[in-house]
Amino acid sequence: MPEPRAERIGLYPGTFDPIHNGHLDIISRGARLVDRLIVGVGINVGKAPLFPVDERVALVTEECAAIAAATGTTIEVRSFDGLLVHFAQKIGAKMIVRGLRAVTDFDYEFQMAGMNSRLARDIETIFLMASEHHQFISSRFVKEVALMGGDIVSFVSPLTFARTMAKVRAGS
Repeated sequence: MPEPRAERIGLYPGTFDPIHNGHLDIISRGARLVDRLIVGVGINVGKAPLFPVDERVALVTEECAAIAAATGTTIEVRSFDGLLVHFAQKIGAKMIVRGLRAVTDFDYEFQMAGMNSRLARDIETIFLMASEHHQFISSRFVKEVALMGGDIVSFVSPLTFARTMAKVRAGS
């Protein structure tokens, strides 16, 4: 009798400040590749986040509920600090999921994947190309547009739109 297959755990890391439709697309597609997907919300104060990490974790958790229900995949959201591969090892992930928008992303992601491979040979990095209508979206641009009074409604979900605009109106 064959041994039961080990649970496939994937990790999709990011700062998610704020989470946008491109992130949700990668989460949805990544969830179909694993049994459990951990969305790792990075604590990166160097990026001057609009949302504190606890609010980002809560928002990403709410946004992922429908994806988990639709895919049947368990999706957990956790914050982390430090090296990505150390977090991946801690949670038992054997796959890091990364989204690629453009050639400029590839150069950075290629280097990071190489470093991560040297640090943890048993963890694979897989790249999912951004869907064509999400290729230009980044959290940085969403924040900048919102802070300058522009319309971000087509870049984020209604929930994230409401939370982001409330944060902008409150002056962060």
